[in-house]
Amino acid sequence: MTDGKQSIDVDAFFAQSDPFADVPPDHRSGFVAVVGRPNVGKSTLMNAILGQKVAIVSPRPQTTRNRIAGILTREDCQIVFIDTPGIHKPKHKLGEFMMDQARKALPDADLALWVVDVSKPPRRDDERVAAVLQAQPLPVILAMNKIDITPPDRLLAHAEAYRAQVPGIVEDIAVSALKHQGVDALVDRIREHLPPGPRYYPPGQVSDIQERFLVAELIREKALLYLQEEVPHAVAVDLQDFEERENGVIYIFARIFVERESQKGILIGKRGAMIKKIGQEARKEIEAALGRKVYLELRVKVKPKWRRNPAELRRLGYA
Repeated sequence: MTDGKQSIDVDAFFAQSDPFADVPPDHRSGFVAVVGRPNVGKSTLMNAILGQKVAIVSPRPQTTRNRIAGILTREDCQIVFIDTPGIHKPKHKLGEFMMDQARKALPDADLALWVVDVSKPPRRDDERVAAVLQAQPLPVILAMNKIDITPPDRLLAHAEAYRAQVPGIVEDIAVSALKHQGVDALVDRIREHLPPGPRYYPPGQVSDIQERFLVAELIREKALLYLQEEVPHAVAVDLQDFEERENGVIYIFARIFVERESQKGILIGKRGAMIKKIGQEARKEIEAALGRKVYLELRVKVKPKWRRNPAELRRLGYA
């Protein structure tokens, strides 16, 4: 004590805000942009790495529309995966937004994780991905997904074809996101290519997405899963109400937009059977995600050509 004031341990004080204070000396961290053409399993792979569902998945191509961060924290590393929309040739304003989201993930990343469907040879969209990767000075790890359905001879031939697309590939790892094969080895290799760094997020945080966004995505996922081929990509979900009632139940009212009256009829189904099924399945996942009881009300509305309307895209969060 001096002059009636308590002395301060300066080193201890600054250690409280030191991002390296709680990590081992060899701790590594960084941002990994997950890229690839549509429908190769990017979101499924990220969910497998995290051990829980962060990004929605469906058999439909172009399921992911926004960049979504998934955060993996281990004792020796923290890896922030940025799941991106599939790189493709856009046909409307929504497609242009999706492509922009994919490209914007790369400049700030430490590493690119290129996910391919190794059961098939490179396609035109894979070449588009390769062109985007070659335009960025980033190390690239090639994740050859779907080895569970790929014969060994085809795996070798296709792997060589993908490697030839991008000279900057530093590793190639064969994985099955669906069967969780090779996933841990992939994470280990990713860690080795990241710089020493702190934890950017608290250890318990697995994503940066907000509850409202997650709820809308889970509703859209069920629509993608159950609807016919011509409808899913015309679907958007707009949450109108999201509040906790006095009884502790979360009340959610959402509008599902489509572009044509015929799509509305398919979405509602005979005597409302389809919209009821989508609502029931979405409610189960929402309750599991929020850990609370949910009352979910869905309505369907036609918004002609909303995917080509910049104002509608902004309102729906696609701008």
